[in-house]
Amino acid sequence: MDNTMLIGLSRQLTLRREMDITANNIANINTDGFKAERVLLESRETPRARHQDGPPPTQFVGEWGMARDFTQGALTATGRPLDLALDGPGFFVVETPAGERFTRDGRFTLNAEGELTAADGARVLDEGGAPVVLDPAAGPVQFSADGALIQNGQPGARLALAVFEGPGLLSKIGDNRFAAPEDAVRLDERPAVRQGFRESSNVRAILEMTRMMEVSRAYQSVTRMIADADELSRKAIERLGRP
Repeated sequence: MDNTMLIGLSRQLTLRREMDITANNIANINTDGFKAERVLLESRETPRARHQDGPPPTQFVGEWGMARDFTQGALTATGRPLDLALDGPGFFVVETPAGERFTRDGRFTLNAEGELTAADGARVLDEGGAPVVLDPAAGPVQFSADGALIQNGQPGARLALAVFEGPGLLSKIGDNRFAAPEDAVRLDERPAVRQGFRESSNVRAILEMTRMMEVSRAYQSVTRMIADADELSRKAIERLGRP
């Protein structure tokens, strides 16, 4: 296979990846706290089997990494006391079997033990690393702007909120959550907690649909280029084979 086809195939692979990422963004337009993603590409040189005075190395395209847009989504009022949103950078901290995980999705509920939990039952943690416990019989639940729980006029635990110096280092693990590396630096900052609100996805539908059309057209263009290169090679072989 010649260099033209190899370069075209490498580009097709990255375009398919871009299409998958764009489709996932669109699928999560209505997912609370979801952050839009974009694939990052890089140029990879591959030396040719030619002498020193020959052409420069061939440039292939490959996936370098993943970028996430951590800008805040719109806050929508729900009036539900256990719906919480963060106004500013940062994450809620939840407990999972794999350890602490971080999320912007504040659609919380109570389990049978009165613990504040995420939709899948993961317990929401306080500053001390313990589950946040509410007493359903103690009256209305209130959360102050700094995340402190208040019931019947009495202050309780304060929500653990994590703000990272480099959020781009976080790894997405599914369920709209992130894991932090061991050396991640947490800042001594706290976003404001908004009770009775949900944070919408920051995906912009028009941009994602436009991106999907661009990727589709680019894929078709590369496909035509590969087909043209194949046809050119075929004709060259036919002519060389003539007596």
